[in-house]
Amino acid sequence: MAGRFDPLDRTAVRGGRTQVPPGTGPGPAAGAAGARRRHRSPGAPVDLGLTLGPLRRGPADPTFRTTPDGSVWRATRTPGGPATLRVSRAADGAIEAEAWGPGADWVLTALPALLGADDDPAAFVPRHRLVHASHRSRPGLRLTRTGLVLESLIPVVLEQKVTSDEAYRSWRRLVRRYGEPAPGPQDLYVMPDARTWALIPSWGWHEAGVDMKRSSTIVRAARVAARLEEAAAMEPARAAARLEAVPGIGPWTSAETLQRSNGAADAVTTGDLHLPGIVGYALTGERDADDERMLELLAPYAGQRHRAARLILLAGRTPPRRAPRMYRSDIARF
Repeated sequence: MAGRFDPLDRTAVRGGRTQVPPGTGPGPAAGAAGARRRHRSPGAPVDLGLTLGPLRRGPADPTFRTTPDGSVWRATRTPGGPATLRVSRAADGAIEAEAWGPGADWVLTALPALLGADDDPAAFVPRHRLVHASHRSRPGLRLTRTGLVLESLIPVVLEQKVTSDEAYRSWRRLVRRYGEPAPGPQDLYVMPDARTWALIPSWGWHEAGVDMKRSSTIVRAARVAARLEEAAAMEPARAAARLEAVPGIGPWTSAETLQRSNGAADAVTTGDLHLPGIVGYALTGERDADDERMLELLAPYAGQRHRAARLILLAGRTPPRRAPRMYRSDIARF
């Protein structure tokens, strides 16, 4: 079925791996009326699944889809308004892009950054055999930069202290209920604007399975959305400080956000339940590594620690499970 998650393990999926079909030529929606188009020839190979995969929030994300013709579709809310972007690879290896909606010009202007034009993969030097092998097998990995902070921040807040499945379910419910149908030929949704996020009633959050702590953080962020969006143009340390000034946003949330909105190559995620153990086990066989040990192991990759962590996740080498899975709940049922 088109658009399903890659049949790799959960760790590789978390590393940003999204399966994009090889493509069979332009799909039936290509060239649909009202589309603005752009043809881009990147100077280096770009793997659309690896580069855009981190923007997908679960296999049924209403803002993201892949189709059998090899296209990646993305609905987004830009400063110019809602937009739908379709990206695919042409026969000559170039990137074909089409966009619909009031924000079409904005997303096409931002397309190079979205596909990693601001990224500098040449600055990365593998220091471990596993990282070297993962890096060599993925020459098309680029770090995306959306330039949109709130869009990246809200799904990350929903992922605080819950399983990924719970967070994805909440995201789907909220976007479909409070967002709007995306422009263009695909059945996608654009996430709500900042004002709508701030006005979601308490029972709306409850029905979506979101507790008061996370919903309050999102409401606070939505109320200062204009200030947070300024962080997209800041260097990572200042951007993180801007985000973490909002109560409920800590280093874990700011790093996960800036990895997407700013393409921050060094924004390593700390405070994560699993990542230190995965990094420690992959690089040294230590399954009980903490944040301090993880940062020590990633120190040789200073300036590129996020890329190194992604390559480790994509390698899929994880410690054997020895504890029960995290309990899944749905407070909407209570």
